[in-house]
Amino acid sequence: MNIVLLEPEIPQNAGNIARTCAVTKSTLHLIKPLGFSVENKYLKRAGLDYWNLLDIYYYDNFDDFLKKNKYPVIFMATTKSKKLYTDVQYQQNDYIMFGKESAGIPEEILLQYPQTSVRIPMFEQARSLNLSNAVAVVLYEALRQQNFDGLLKQGQLHRHTW
Repeated sequence: MNIVLLEPEIPQNAGNIARTCAVTKSTLHLIKPLGFSVENKYLKRAGLDYWNLLDIYYYDNFDDFLKKNKYPVIFMATTKSKKLYTDVQYQQNDYIMFGKESAGIPEEILLQYPQTSVRIPMFEQARSLNLSNAVAVVLYEALRQQNFDGLLKQGQLHRHTW
């Protein structure tokens, strides 16, 4: 899978998302402007020692992202969608895009993706989930639909056996 962050603002969120992408063998795409330096200590700390396991790409803007990825299928995660994230079928190499923490994905972009915009259900008065939590929720549904292909490593106890 591919996770796309459009203009992320908070380094801790991006770091957590990078770690989630690393452990799921998902590719992370960051679209500028970024609200932090990629050398930010909070970004690095949130990603722990998983950076070497991560495929990460940077883009100057949304058009640059589209061109370099040959206009892929993109699921737009937004609180404004009519469809739930569980209502669609994800394919193995699809892209799931999330907007910046303060504003989400611009409506001008969302209007181009009415069939692939999805939302996570939540209490009516709540504005949104934390970005890194939202990424994990949607990504793991997409991976579940792919039968967690390549991710079913069995856990091992440290001092005992199952």
